[in-house]
Amino acid sequence: MIRATRNKIILPGLVLLAGLLICGCQKLYNPKPVKNSPNILVVEGVIDPSADSTIFKLSRTVQVNAKTTVAPELGAIVNAEDDQNGVYPIPEIGNGTYAFPGLRLNITRKYRLRIRTTDGKEYVSNFVPVKITPPIDSVGFTILPDSLQVYVSAHDPTGSTRYYRWSFDETWLFHAFAPSEYISNGYKLVERTIDQQIYFCYASSLSPTIVLATSNKLAHDVIYQNPLTLIKGSSEKIEREYSVLVRQYAITADALNYWANMKRNSDQLGSIFAVQPSEITGNIHCTTNAATPVIGYISASTVTSKRVFLGNNSLPRRWQPIYPYSCSIDSIPNSRVQLDLIDIPVSEFTLSYYGNVFNPLGYTATERECADCTIRGTTVQPSFWVYR
Repeated sequence: MIRATRNKIILPGLVLLAGLLICGCQKLYNPKPVKNSPNILVVEGVIDPSADSTIFKLSRTVQVNAKTTVAPELGAIVNAEDDQNGVYPIPEIGNGTYAFPGLRLNITRKYRLRIRTTDGKEYVSNFVPVKITPPIDSVGFTILPDSLQVYVSAHDPTGSTRYYRWSFDETWLFHAFAPSEYISNGYKLVERTIDQQIYFCYASSLSPTIVLATSNKLAHDVIYQNPLTLIKGSSEKIEREYSVLVRQYAITADALNYWANMKRNSDQLGSIFAVQPSEITGNIHCTTNAATPVIGYISASTVTSKRVFLGNNSLPRRWQPIYPYSCSIDSIPNSRVQLDLIDIPVSEFTLSYYGNVFNPLGYTATERECADCTIRGTTVQPSFWVYR
């Protein structure tokens, strides 16, 4: 129930949430900058020999306490090469991303990646064989007492895969704390049009962790319900509708060892490509200066994928999302409507009127972060959501 006190409407439970936030405070970790910290090149991607796109992302490591988390490597020359002197350019498409829409390579050959950066350094990976990735059998969900486990299952009837890696993209529909039904046109309050709605939004994120599995010690090449990610029952990701796109890669034993080592380090630091606390040796080397480190492991494989959706009607009703901001609702009397809600810029976002519809006593309003979902997402519906 909502109750008003001194022109302020308080939602029960917010006080408890604020108390939890205060009690959960810990001493801030603010590490001192490391002098002459290496600006290491990071290479992410897989050479895909099929008609699908081959995409690589080049970036540089940053300080743990740096304000920016992404330092894209721009202007590099990137080529895939085969062991028969074939060269396949992978052009830059922007912001450190290099891509080609379909290399269509001979899968009987071996391949490597060659990179020349704008500082004149050249990086070359080892030649690797092409792996053919089997289809994903299923992507599913297991309801735990207070969270949702997302898992993937796969198998290879030929028994030639054995080593697997996955990445995934999450997308979800969420809503703001309260719907804003009115907007100022500079002169008066008018009802929002459909194009002006800011209550429902879509948000997305990339997989923050490394997901691996092997069937090498099993009689059959089967991976059953391997965990992908764990979503808390209070997460906004599952308050309305959730979707995950899972990509599967067949990798070699050497690649599995590299990614497992990377996972151990990233679990300690909380970031896959932060400066690593221990040396990680991939299969990319700087030919200009052998002492120059580089992070990355280049594989050549086809990629299979599967997208699934989950609606909140399949989840326990006791699971309620925790809004990320502490929100309250103000009641604005007519005497202050012009100043607070109409004059641009407005101090608060208008929610609705109170009193008689033909002669309202005033309007309710709240802070922008509590009414505008576009602060954390977009109102543009993804294309895969439309045609699913």
